[in-house]
This record gives sequence, structure tokens and C-alpha cells, in this order.
Amino acid sequence: MGNTVIEKIIRHNTGKDVKPGDIVTVNVDRVMIHDIFIPFVGDKFEEMGFTKLWDPDKVVLIYDHLVPASQVDDTRHFHKGDEFAKKYGMKNVHRSDGICHQLMTEAGYVKPGDVVFGTDSHTTTYGCVGAFSSGIGYTEMASILGTGTMWIKVPETIKVVIEGELPKNVMSKDIILRLIGDLGADGATYRALEFSGNTVENMTVASRMTIANMAIEAGAKCALFTPDEKTAEYCEIELNDYQKSLKGDEDAKYLRTITYRAEDFVPVMACPSQVDKIRDTSVLEGTPIDQVFIGSCTNGRLEDLQAAAEVLKGKKVADYVKLIVTPASRKIYLQASKMGILDTLAEAGAMITHPGCGLCCGRAGGILSDGERVVATNNRNFLGRMGTSKVEIYLASPKTAAACAVAGKIVTPEV
Repeated sequence: MGNTVIEKIIRHNTGKDVKPGDIVTVNVDRVMIHDIFIPFVGDKFEEMGFTKLWDPDKVVLIYDHLVPASQVDDTRHFHKGDEFAKKYGMKNVHRSDGICHQLMTEAGYVKPGDVVFGTDSHTTTYGCVGAFSSGIGYTEMASILGTGTMWIKVPETIKVVIEGELPKNVMSKDIILRLIGDLGADGATYRALEFSGNTVENMTVASRMTIANMAIEAGAKCALFTPDEKTAEYCEIELNDYQKSLKGDEDAKYLRTITYRAEDFVPVMACPSQVDKIRDTSVLEGTPIDQVFIGSCTNGRLEDLQAAAEVLKGKKVADYVKLIVTPASRKIYLQASKMGILDTLAEAGAMITHPGCGLCCGRAGGILSDGERVVATNNRNFLGRMGTSKVEIYLASPKTAAACAVAGKIVTPEV
């Protein structure tokens, strides 16, 4: 019997043949803690009696959710984080360099085949480079900091095969939204999603990141893409034999296989206030909007900003509509600036913010109020996510979001 990608990663890590349902202890290659959780992780770590980190170089602390500070208590998290990092010799600390999930791969912390955990549910993002990555709570994180290990149950795998060429107005965001709608918000709970097919092979790493990021919205434990030359170039490495082997075997056992024709995809949206309430954008056309948000760890990458700029070039954001753009990292911000992308967005009327999580996680940078409606490229549209519980959030691709900003209402982007 062959193996799925997740089974190969766990086998390589533990030295044991594994099957779904097995409980195993893995050796952790890297962990990420962000500013919201660092005080709780630090307190729990010391409460457990640990006096040193298992490996300070494998721990990454990222200030991204609370920058710039929007509440008085936010600065406590910065002070606690800095104290913890200094006390235990942590050098991998990022202060406002970008969103944690962007930085973990962009800065080279995660490589194909790694086992990585983070104190954020969207840690599944790193599957874009073929890593097993998943979100955990602060108690589990404190345990890893002291031991360098973590127990897991080997997940079953759902295989997703996509073949063909996507329509010009469709992005990978539309693919993952459609998949979440088909699976349901709990349809992949504690399962691995493994993506393959020539459509996937032709995707950029950035497009794969969008899909891996939102796998958690179907409940997935992780999302996995086979490392290839694009992965190697992005990670600035040469793939070794183990990394090259990370593809599902033909005789591997899958829970189920879902197959799509790329040509069948159309622009879609997740409607308020459920991420699996997916509708074709065409049936929502004409719905008035108050704000558009392009950014987040889901769609704040260079290709996302470029796609939005192409739609907005030579046009203006509709009257009384706010367009807020947040690059995913400082590096992306600078790249977009040098390429003239930010100029195009600004000329169209966009407000461009510092890289960070603020608006997506409901902290700062464009919070909405009762009765307002937003089209956003982030990953969740739950009640109260971006303001009050009476805000309506529609999730969409950057192309769709940009088209809506110009129209002042929901529209389908042109082909």
C-alpha cells in the first residue's frame, strides 16, 4: 500500500510506518507564536516548570495582529514578548515586518517536508511549500517549547484533483471557496487536503498559499502541495530526494477524491456570515457595498495586489466606498511600490496601510459598523469579525473585490 503526502512526512519524521488514526509523537522543525498569544504561552511555559527552550533558533515570534496598537492592553503583549525573547535567547523576532503566515515562508523559516506548528489556525498556510503545518493552542505550544515534540493523530486524506485552465476572471481564492462550499465548514475536520492536477502544478506558490490558508475553513488539519521547482525557487533551496518524494502514491488510500475541471470555475463569494455559504457572484450582482478590503494572509501577496491594480488601472473607486489595501509583508509593500502597483491603487482612491492583521482580525484599520457591507479578500466572515455583529462580510478574490470597489456594488469581474 502506498502513502499519501502527510503519511510520508510523518514517516520521515518519526522513522515509523503510519496509517490514519495512529497516535505518534513528532519532532518539531519550527514553531511560530504571534503577539496575541505570547503572554499566555510564556506564562504556561514557566508554569510547566521549563527553564530553557528546546531550541531558541527554531522559535519565531511575530508581532502582526496588534500592530499598530489599537487598545491600551496591546502594548502589554509587546513587553511580555520582548521579555520572554530576551530571557530565553530568542533571536527570530519580527516587529511589524508583516503577517505571520506570510513571513514564515517568505523569510525562509519553513521548508518542504517540515513539521511546523503555530498559535494561529491559519498555520495550515505553509502546506503551500509541502510542509505539514497546523494551528495549536498556547498550552500545546508551551509544551513544544520545552520538549521539541508534539503528539498528533495521523489524519485521513481527501485528495483534490484540478485539471485544465482557469478562466481569466477566476483566481485560486475562487477554487478554495468553491471547495469549502462543497465540503462544508466541517467536511474536512482533522483531515489532510492534498492538492494535485495540472491546474495546481501551473499555480504560483502564492496562489497555493491562498488555498492552503483557507483549508482550515473546512476544518482541515493541514493542506499539502507537492514541492516542485517553483517551490525550490521560492524557498531558495535545491530539493533533496525526500522533498521530491512528497507526492501521493498511485496506490495510496484516500478517504475520498474530489475532481474539478478548471474551466467550470466561476467567480464566487462566501456570503454572510458563514464561510461555506458559497454563491456565484453573478447571482449577487447589484448588492450595494460600503467598503472593500484587499489584503490579509490569504490575499495580500504581490500577485494579488497586481491583479487588483490591473482591474483598477485608469478607474476610480466609487463614491462613498472605502477601498483599503494591506500588503501581507514589508517586502511585498516595497516590491509593489517599486513596480508602481501602489501608485495605481492610490490613484484609484485606495487607502494603503502598513502590513498587518488589523482589519481582518477586527482590531484596527477600517473597522465597520452596524448595517455596513464589505467585500473582503480575507478568510473569515463570521459575525463580528470586522466590526460589529451587524456588519455583512462577503469574501471574494482580489479581482472580484477590485471590480466591486469601482462599481460600488457586487459585480462579476470581466473575463
